[in-house]
Amino acid sequence: MSDVLDASPYDALLLLSFGGPEGPDDVVPFLENVTRGRGIPKERLKEVGQHYFRFGGVSPINDQNRALLDALRKDFAEHGLDLPVYWGNRNWAPYLTDTLREMVRDGRRRILVLATSAYASYSGCRQYRENLADALAALEKEGLELPKIDKLRHYFNHPGFVEPMVDGVIRSLAELPEDVRDGAHIAFCTHSIPTAAADTSGPVEAHGDGGAYVAQHLDVARLIADAVRERTGVDHPWQLVYQSRSGAPHIPWLEPDICDHLEERKAAGVPAVVMAPIGFVSDHMEVMYDLDTEATAKAEELDLPVRRSATVGDDPRFAAAVRELVLERAATESGRDVTRCALGALGPSHDLCPVGCCPARAPRPAAAGADSPYA
Repeated sequence: MSDVLDASPYDALLLLSFGGPEGPDDVVPFLENVTRGRGIPKERLKEVGQHYFRFGGVSPINDQNRALLDALRKDFAEHGLDLPVYWGNRNWAPYLTDTLREMVRDGRRRILVLATSAYASYSGCRQYRENLADALAALEKEGLELPKIDKLRHYFNHPGFVEPMVDGVIRSLAELPEDVRDGAHIAFCTHSIPTAAADTSGPVEAHGDGGAYVAQHLDVARLIADAVRERTGVDHPWQLVYQSRSGAPHIPWLEPDICDHLEERKAAGVPAVVMAPIGFVSDHMEVMYDLDTEATAKAEELDLPVRRSATVGDDPRFAAAVRELVLERAATESGRDVTRCALGALGPSHDLCPVGCCPARAPRPAAAGADSPYA
């Protein structure tokens, strides 16, 4: 990047995330926001909410986003990048529409968005773009001047995202008993999604057989496994596995599930497993419950030693990666030459989501893409 940290034409960065409850009274209203339009009874939501209630009704995601905000602001300030950072959520306070309204009133007119999802999928990309379009429509109805919004490219293969996960896997391997360490299997974990959504993830040319979603995760898994081999001298077997399935049982979702996978690895004689949650930016509820609680309990039942490696969270290398992505996009928008940093076989992702990328079942307006109604 240039020595001059120039983010123009952008005047703000928006951290866009999922949101989560911050107390027991928030749990059901939060889940009502998440499932709005699906007609799920409140009693069923209370059952689902038990995952949160066992942690005091508090999702860790909000504090993790606060930590990431602090890391970004610290990195920007230390490197002389004068770019304010805001935070808005899809499903809980601070709500996206409220944050965008605040940004407009602060005079922000060119906004970059960092979504806390590194990979291409409907729920991880286009749905956030639909949320942005909904928020802009609300501000338009209020008569506010609308900002121009762009979304940072997918960062799944940026070194600042990959390298902290390599370190996490190596630390987890070192925590295993020495007699099982070298034979340990690595289970690279991510959120399961319907196979139909996976097959249509990413640009149209990437559709089919898991689409960009599976291809991107496999690329990251290979990068980490290769780096672990180079640094430890041990070639650990690995597989991409899934977790956090929801929805109707008759609809096919990506498999195998992590708990089923642990059973299969135990039956195959694997002496230990490291669960590496590469599909998640931070240790939020689906990591803490589905891996730290449910999958770990399954491993104990099987008498299978397991460790769970850390997510990227507020690692300074990730904050630096975001700074690099901001400057990269700013340079591109300004017509300046720029090096687009990416590891692995897939190369850097697109800046602008093309038409047909990660389509919804029922088409809705989506901002920050080639099909955006808000140019």
